[in-house]
Amino acid sequence: MADIKKTTYTADDIHVMKGLEGVRKRPAMYIGSTNNQGLHHLVWEVVDNAVDEALAGFGKKIVVTMHKDGSVSVLDEGRGIPVGINKDTGRPAAEIVFTELHTGGKFNNAVYKSAAGLHGVGAAVTNALSEWMDINVYRNGNIYHLRFEDGGKLTSPLEITGQSRKHGTFVRFKPDKKIFVAVDFKWDTIASRLQESAFLMKGVEFVLIDENSGQTQKLLYDNGLVEYINDVNINNTQLCDIVDFSDSDPETNISIEVAFQYCSKDYNETLYSYVNNVRTRDGGTHETGFRFGLTKAVNDFAEAFKLSKGKKLEGGDIREGLTAVISLKIPEELLEFEGQTKGKLGTPQATAVVSTFIFNKLTYYLTENKEFALTLINKCLDSQAARLAARKAKEEARTNKKLKRDLILSDKLTPAQSKDYAKNELFIVEGDSAGGTAKKGRDRLHQAILPLRGKPLNTDSISIERLLQNEEIATIINTIGAGFGQSFDIEDMKYGKIIIMTDADTDGAHIQTLLLTFFYHYMRQLIVAGHIYMAVPPLYSVYKEDGKRTIQEYAWDDEDLERAKKKIGSGYKINRYKGLGEMNAIQLKETTMDPKTRLLIKVDIEDPFLAERRVNILMGKDTSIRKAWVEENVDFSRVDTFVKEVS
Repeated sequence: MADIKKTTYTADDIHVMKGLEGVRKRPAMYIGSTNNQGLHHLVWEVVDNAVDEALAGFGKKIVVTMHKDGSVSVLDEGRGIPVGINKDTGRPAAEIVFTELHTGGKFNNAVYKSAAGLHGVGAAVTNALSEWMDINVYRNGNIYHLRFEDGGKLTSPLEITGQSRKHGTFVRFKPDKKIFVAVDFKWDTIASRLQESAFLMKGVEFVLIDENSGQTQKLLYDNGLVEYINDVNINNTQLCDIVDFSDSDPETNISIEVAFQYCSKDYNETLYSYVNNVRTRDGGTHETGFRFGLTKAVNDFAEAFKLSKGKKLEGGDIREGLTAVISLKIPEELLEFEGQTKGKLGTPQATAVVSTFIFNKLTYYLTENKEFALTLINKCLDSQAARLAARKAKEEARTNKKLKRDLILSDKLTPAQSKDYAKNELFIVEGDSAGGTAKKGRDRLHQAILPLRGKPLNTDSISIERLLQNEEIATIINTIGAGFGQSFDIEDMKYGKIIIMTDADTDGAHIQTLLLTFFYHYMRQLIVAGHIYMAVPPLYSVYKEDGKRTIQEYAWDDEDLERAKKKIGSGYKINRYKGLGEMNAIQLKETTMDPKTRLLIKVDIEDPFLAERRVNILMGKDTSIRKAWVEENVDFSRVDTFVKEVS
């Protein structure tokens, strides 16, 4: 009989978590995850506070430093966090800001007209998830200091430690290794975020310092969003000049800035949206309003001047090749984000405000700039024609058996037997040898194998004709079955997962990069929707003979190798896999292909701005830009380590 005491649910089982205990217990609720993205979110929360001061008109410089001990500091020139005693708590305001959730000055628009830190939990969450946090406040001619350790425990109460004519706040913290998967801040990630903020805040200087490398970067822009667009499209074929609009809605006090440009050889829509300087990576009501207003303005203009030929343009026709940045400043009383990480705007008023704004501004601009208007309308009509032609070809392919046979460009594909496409997986495999092994080890019902003959084509900045002449790329397009470019329709894809499986070496890494470049340019929705993966084959096999049987453990890195050696015990042997072809079908299946035992890396666009720049730099035609980036970012004295990290 069960123990009644263990199964009874009583009032004593209700646990009230005090202070920051809940944050440490469930960190992902506040920062999204405990991986690299969540780690950097700690920095964003502190930077957002500094940005809010600059937005309010206090301070023209923000300095972020990556220290040698693994900590990060943020220094601003704002007013300094208030240091007086808070009447509700009887404690110094500077203390409760870092220890109490939903505490701050951003709930009152008399202090901040618009701010990123809406929920008042940012600084406290960073403190909760840190080994220690050290704060200096420069205010009233004094330097005030306080310190927290072990997840927000006050160890040095607020006290005056000196005098200074400066004003602002200095926050330095070190993330807790017990919380995060790894504590390794990335220069590129932080620099990209600060550059975005610099673009959005004309006249405010952002400085990033890395004490480890001695590197310093200063970011200051006078033309804001125009320079943002120019930076993103620097290696693209630009169809027109950059267009920028700005205004404020008198009823809601929502301020709007928009800049955009069209590129002639891009089939994607690239849209970066921000609210109070926080990127809304998941979109929201402002993006909905922008798309609606843009579509209406272009269609109304085309119809008024009889340019549409009686066929109304769809939103996708108009946004093909568009790069746009939307930046809103929304008052606190109207600001609604979905989730603490502020990834999606929920403010309902933003839809109508942005839609009306872009419709009015663009309509006037098209009327005053006829040459631009004709160029844009003609591009949209070309996109429409391509979309309709692709739809017609797709319909013919579904009914014409001969055409279906003609579309099969390679006999290398070993298809899956199931027609339940959501459960099917396509393995794009490096080489015929590994492809043959994968065919033997696959699940015939749901796994398809497509071996590659050599390295794929670099599809950055090439013509469609050349793209389709490449057998490897054409076969991938037809195997996936959803079209490509503007005609790509994710609903038609034949696989729930597309898995790139290459050797764990530099050639394998290069193939991965070439394939990802193709997917990024011509099937980006696959990446955004989470359908692209990379297989992770083991680097080592540790084994020994034990009588008539072989004991074996696999290892994926050097640390894992040490674990495997200890588990096997003395007398072990090590096999270093130089390629997929060195494994037999059983080994490849159980380490790399079987969903029960394999490791997969999902490909994601965590930072769209950084992803666009990296593709342009590393895969574009301008070798001088690529050479400069490599010389600046690659430590050739550690080339073995670099190759391993890339692989």
